[in-house]
Amino acid sequence: MPGTPETLLLGATALHAGFQVTVTVLVYPRLAETSAPDWRRVHGRHSRRITPLVAVVYVAVLAACAAALADAGPADVAAVAASAVALGTTATLAAPLHGRLTERDDRLVARLLRADRVRAVASVLALVAAVAAVLA
Repeated sequence: MPGTPETLLLGATALHAGFQVTVTVLVYPRLAETSAPDWRRVHGRHSRRITPLVAVVYVAVLAACAAALADAGPADVAAVAASAVALGTTATLAAPLHGRLTERDDRLVARLLRADRVRAVASVLALVAAVAAVLA
Protein backbone atom coordinates (compact mmCIF):
# COMPACT_ATOMS: atom_id res chain seq x y z
CA MET A 1 0.00 0.00 0.00
CA PRO A 2 1.63 3.24 -1.12
CA GLY A 3 2.19 5.83 1.55
CA THR A 4 1.84 3.54 4.56
CA PRO A 5 4.51 3.70 7.24
CA GLU A 6 5.68 0.23 6.18
CA THR A 7 6.15 1.23 2.53
CA LEU A 8 7.97 4.39 3.59
CA LEU A 9 10.20 2.25 5.78
CA LEU A 10 10.78 -0.13 2.88
CA GLY A 11 11.77 2.71 0.58
CA ALA A 12 14.08 4.33 3.10
CA THR A 13 15.78 1.08 4.08
CA ALA A 14 16.21 0.13 0.42
CA LEU A 15 17.79 3.53 -0.25
CA HIS A 16 20.03 3.12 2.78
CA ALA A 17 21.07 -0.45 1.99
CA GLY A 18 21.85 0.45 -1.62
CA PHE A 19 23.90 3.42 -0.53
CA GLN A 20 25.72 1.53 2.22
CA VAL A 21 26.54 -1.53 0.13
CA THR A 22 27.88 0.76 -2.61
CA VAL A 23 30.12 2.48 -0.08
CA THR A 24 31.30 -0.85 1.34
CA VAL A 25 31.95 -2.56 -2.00
CA LEU A 26 33.17 0.33 -4.13
CA VAL A 27 33.97 3.54 -2.26
CA TYR A 28 35.85 2.43 0.84
CA PRO A 29 38.07 -0.14 -0.88
CA ARG A 30 39.23 2.61 -3.23
CA LEU A 31 39.75 4.98 -0.33
CA ALA A 32 41.73 2.31 1.54
CA GLU A 33 44.07 1.96 -1.47
CA THR A 34 45.03 5.63 -1.31
CA SER A 35 48.70 6.21 -0.62
CA ALA A 36 49.93 8.35 2.26
CA PRO A 37 51.07 11.24 0.01
CA ASP A 38 47.61 11.45 -1.61
CA TRP A 39 45.59 10.71 1.52
CA ARG A 40 44.73 14.22 2.68
CA ARG A 41 43.50 15.29 -0.77
CA VAL A 42 41.54 12.10 -1.55
CA HIS A 43 40.03 11.73 1.92
CA GLY A 44 39.05 15.39 2.00
CA ARG A 45 37.36 15.11 -1.40
CA HIS A 46 35.56 11.95 -0.29
CA SER A 47 34.31 13.63 2.89
CA ARG A 48 33.05 16.73 1.08
CA ARG A 49 31.24 14.71 -1.58
CA ILE A 50 29.64 12.06 0.59
CA THR A 51 28.46 14.19 3.52
CA PRO A 52 25.39 15.71 1.77
CA LEU A 53 24.36 12.28 0.50
CA VAL A 54 24.72 10.75 3.96
CA ALA A 55 22.54 13.54 5.36
CA VAL A 56 19.75 12.90 2.83
CA VAL A 57 19.81 9.12 3.31
CA TYR A 58 19.93 9.31 7.10
CA VAL A 59 17.12 11.88 7.33
CA ALA A 60 14.97 9.60 5.16
CA VAL A 61 15.75 6.59 7.35
CA LEU A 62 15.09 8.48 10.57
CA ALA A 63 11.79 9.88 9.31
CA ALA A 64 10.62 6.49 8.06
CA CYS A 65 11.64 4.79 11.30
CA ALA A 66 9.74 7.37 13.34
CA ALA A 67 6.64 6.88 11.19
CA ALA A 68 6.88 3.09 11.41
CA LEU A 69 7.14 3.13 15.19
CA ALA A 70 3.77 4.84 15.52
CA ASP A 71 2.00 1.51 14.91
CA ALA A 72 4.86 -0.96 14.85
CA GLY A 73 4.71 -4.69 14.49
CA PRO A 74 7.65 -7.00 15.18
CA ALA A 75 9.14 -6.63 11.70
CA ASP A 76 8.92 -2.83 11.90
CA VAL A 77 10.73 -2.91 15.24
CA ALA A 78 13.41 -5.18 13.77
CA ALA A 79 13.91 -2.82 10.81
CA VAL A 80 14.15 0.19 13.11
CA ALA A 81 16.59 -1.62 15.42
CA ALA A 82 18.85 -2.67 12.54
CA SER A 83 18.74 0.87 11.15
CA ALA A 84 19.66 2.19 14.59
CA VAL A 85 22.71 -0.10 14.62
CA ALA A 86 23.81 1.20 11.22
CA LEU A 87 23.27 4.86 12.06
CA GLY A 88 24.70 4.44 15.55
CA THR A 89 27.82 2.83 14.12
CA THR A 90 28.25 5.87 11.92
CA ALA A 91 27.83 8.27 14.82
CA THR A 92 30.01 6.44 17.31
CA LEU A 93 32.68 4.85 15.10
CA ALA A 94 32.84 5.83 11.43
CA ALA A 95 32.38 9.60 11.72
CA PRO A 96 34.91 9.98 14.58
CA LEU A 97 37.39 7.79 12.68
CA HIS A 98 37.02 9.99 9.61
CA GLY A 99 37.71 12.99 11.81
CA ARG A 100 40.93 11.39 13.05
CA LEU A 101 42.10 10.36 9.56
CA THR A 102 43.71 13.66 8.60
CA GLU A 103 46.78 11.61 7.68
CA ARG A 104 46.84 8.01 6.48
CA ASP A 105 46.93 5.60 9.42
CA ASP A 106 46.62 1.93 8.47
CA ARG A 107 45.26 0.97 11.89
CA LEU A 108 42.49 3.60 11.72
CA VAL A 109 41.67 2.72 8.11
CA ALA A 110 41.29 -0.94 9.13
CA ARG A 111 38.95 0.08 11.98
CA LEU A 112 36.94 2.22 9.55
CA LEU A 113 36.56 -0.71 7.16
CA ARG A 114 35.35 -2.96 10.00
CA ALA A 115 32.83 -0.36 11.17
CA ASP A 116 31.67 0.05 7.61
CA ARG A 117 30.99 -3.68 7.25
CA VAL A 118 28.83 -3.52 10.38
CA ARG A 119 26.85 -0.69 8.80
CA ALA A 120 26.42 -2.64 5.57
CA VAL A 121 25.17 -5.78 7.31
CA ALA A 122 22.83 -3.78 9.55
CA SER A 123 21.38 -1.81 6.64
CA VAL A 124 20.70 -5.01 4.66
CA LEU A 125 19.08 -6.62 7.72
CA ALA A 126 16.92 -3.50 8.08
CA LEU A 127 15.82 -3.89 4.48
CA VAL A 128 14.95 -7.57 4.97
CA ALA A 129 12.89 -6.69 8.05
CA ALA A 130 11.15 -3.86 6.18
CA VAL A 131 10.19 -6.28 3.40
CA ALA A 132 8.76 -8.58 6.06
CA ALA A 133 6.81 -5.64 7.53
CA VAL A 134 5.24 -4.86 4.17
CA LEU A 135 4.34 -8.50 3.59
CA ALA A 136 2.85 -8.96 7.09
